[in-house]
Amino acid sequence: MIQLYDTYEGRKREFKPVERGVVRMYTCGPTVYDYAHIGNFRAYIFEDLLRRFLERSAYRVIQVMNITDVDDKTITGAAKEGVSLRDYTDKYVQAFFEDLKTLNIEPAEHYPRATDYIPDMLKLVRALKDKGFTYETEGSVYFRVASFPKYGALSKKKLEFNISGARVDNDEYEKEQWVDFVLWKKKKEGEPSWPSEFGDGRPGWHIECSAMSTKLLGETLDIHTGGEDNIFPHHENEIAQSEAASGRKFVNYWLHCRFLLVEGEKMAKSKGNFFTLRDLVKDGWDPMAVRYLLISHNYRQPLNFTKEGLKQAENTLKRFDDLASRIMSYKPEGVKDKLAASCKACREKWERALADDLNIAEALAALFDWMNEANAVLDRTDVSTAGIKAAKEFLRDIDSVLGLKIYDEIEPSEEIIDKINERTKARSAKDFAKSDCLRKEILEAGWALKDGSPGEPSLYKRRKRKWDEL
Repeated sequence: MIQLYDTYEGRKREFKPVERGVVRMYTCGPTVYDYAHIGNFRAYIFEDLLRRFLERSAYRVIQVMNITDVDDKTITGAAKEGVSLRDYTDKYVQAFFEDLKTLNIEPAEHYPRATDYIPDMLKLVRALKDKGFTYETEGSVYFRVASFPKYGALSKKKLEFNISGARVDNDEYEKEQWVDFVLWKKKKEGEPSWPSEFGDGRPGWHIECSAMSTKLLGETLDIHTGGEDNIFPHHENEIAQSEAASGRKFVNYWLHCRFLLVEGEKMAKSKGNFFTLRDLVKDGWDPMAVRYLLISHNYRQPLNFTKEGLKQAENTLKRFDDLASRIMSYKPEGVKDKLAASCKACREKWERALADDLNIAEALAALFDWMNEANAVLDRTDVSTAGIKAAKEFLRDIDSVLGLKIYDEIEPSEEIIDKINERTKARSAKDFAKSDCLRKEILEAGWALKDGSPGEPSLYKRRKRKWDEL
């Protein structure tokens, strides 16, 4: 049984999708006016962990992640550079996909760009108008929040409905300010616009997600995720306009991740602690260390991102790599051992922890205990074929959820294997000069050897670490 913490109800609930065996999930994607920063990627990696675990639990996941390519920020950026909105946003869309690949985030089934779904947004505005939820003023169309009694149920905010004429035309506004929100914005001089029966203009930010999610996933979604900063007003507004139009529940499970701090402070360019993924990779950090650090803390707890944390993450990756390489290169000679049984026991703890609202801390604790036990078993010479097979399968399953590329990187090439065999012969012939030379070549290729029991060298994948150069 999988339990997820639903922000709307404020409690953990057993997960039951609308359609058996299928999960329809919408994840708030980037506004493509700049490169995504590590705070953004905390949300995307949490969503990736959720997706991978659901898939590992035999669900077929249909994920939609929107691309916001028309809003105040993208329009301002395009105007500043003197290029079209499409040309301006294209480079950041491409960069975003490159960053997703760098962090080994599984691709969603759909990445709708807002500007490709304008007709669907207008259809939704039209439906809301026909049902009496909107009003028009000064060429723009607004959602009348007082007409939707459940407004505030997600954010738990108690807001006054009787502020005469209070409304906001901007895409972003203060979280405590009470306003009706814009659905269709009147054309402004110098801004991109589209024709409509309401007059030339462009969509408001909030209507974009409702229109695209409904178009691609249906009127009721199983899961909607995002950062906690999206809860109000964005997700609150999504619920209001979607349920007002359809008359049906919009989302069954709302999941939100907490903010990311950097060295204990809110991330800001003025503080010098603002990092994109590209900044960190350029500085020599392993992208998988970034992924591990972001994934290793419970998504409902704030995360303090530090350079020391990155170092610890890279040390942890090395532990994974060392054990995986040791298992892959081990030649079983025994008949009976405890390795297969320990894999089964750890798998049960691992899956039970993740099924409890992605309790990654408990899941990793079980995994580290197993790693210690597995290394102790491998120190002996009587490890069985069944034990090694079980360990390989377990590591593969673990990495299919963590996505750290552990299993992808532990298969040495034929060239490396030949060098190892040649070095073994040189050691047997006591040609230590040749043996040392071959060891150096293997090391430079990213592998390390450990000589010792059970008599043959163990091969380890050696990740390049930031502090190797310090």
